[in-house]
Amino acid sequence: MELSTDPALRDFREEARAWLEEHVPDEPRPATLGREVRDYDAAWQRRQYDGGWAGIDWDAEYGGRGLTLLQQVIWYEEHVRARAPGNGVFAAAIAHAGPTLILRGSDEQKAFYLPRILNGQTPWCQGFSEPGSGSDLASLRCRGVVDGDHIVVTGSKIWTTNAQWADYCELLVRTDADAPRHKGITWLIADMHLPGIEVRPITSVDGYPHNCEVFFDEVRIPRTHVVDRVNNGWSVAMSTLAEERGPAFLNERLAQITLVDELIDYARESGKLRDEALAGRLAEARAMAAALRSTAYYQVSTTRKGEQPNADTTAARTFFVQLQLVTGRLAVDVLGPKALEWTPWTQHWLAEFSGPIGGGTVDIQKNIIGERVLGLSR
Repeated sequence: MELSTDPALRDFREEARAWLEEHVPDEPRPATLGREVRDYDAAWQRRQYDGGWAGIDWDAEYGGRGLTLLQQVIWYEEHVRARAPGNGVFAAAIAHAGPTLILRGSDEQKAFYLPRILNGQTPWCQGFSEPGSGSDLASLRCRGVVDGDHIVVTGSKIWTTNAQWADYCELLVRTDADAPRHKGITWLIADMHLPGIEVRPITSVDGYPHNCEVFFDEVRIPRTHVVDRVNNGWSVAMSTLAEERGPAFLNERLAQITLVDELIDYARESGKLRDEALAGRLAEARAMAAALRSTAYYQVSTTRKGEQPNADTTAARTFFVQLQLVTGRLAVDVLGPKALEWTPWTQHWLAEFSGPIGGGTVDIQKNIIGERVLGLSR
């Protein structure tokens, strides 16, 4: 996809680059486990919003700029180039809760929640996975009982990223136990400050509590917080997952490509490129990064044509996870004994162990690719 021939897009890129050069925070994201993490991410999100750089392709009435998807892509490219902070605790809100509400939410839900996402007020988390219901999401058992104007939720979720910082949760519950398992599910907006919700952070292998257990004890959620309609949550969840695996996470994929380039630069400066075997592995990783970039831009081009995300997005995500693992392993080998120290590369390697599991295991994703992309039998 060629973005450089349109003078208007070139001007937009120069504008984005100039703003980032002036406004990217000088201080790094806090390494602590306290409230400072959320405050830092909220301040950066608010700075982007005030500067007119939040929600490039979201409608202006919800706080975005109402521009094109191509301009959003250019912003992602420049954002990564400037080594600006990521979405942090706002990742779920910006990358799939917001887009899901844009596609499936009511006018009232859009008007209330979307501006608060973009201006850095309200981080979200995703309450999908449960103990025993990870990749087989349709087997979830968290119960929602319709009681007048409320749905009363009881059950638990696990691996809920950044739940300790979230104000809202995109929550899937089973509201009809007698319906076929894909039919009796409802997508709710859960206020994480409601009585009966308990969050327990889980410390990961890298020493940071990325994920949490969340427990719901007869939590009363207003029916006005249902997205789309009761018992149609599976369809809404598919919209969410399409966003999670599609263009909404383009910035993460571009950032991964930048990591590969940085690792190659480090290997060159440290003399490690003289090791032919290691140099060959780095070259292979760079080729994978180029393929990932092409795949990501292909997804953007199909979205521009009005095509709905399909199983191709699963293939792209699976390939992205493979590159994450390859890069992490390479980083350790390039660093050698220095990898025993606590470096950003070491943390990256430890954090990426969750890649083949989070968002649906790679093995399950490969089955989806085989059946829905390649047309293989079950």
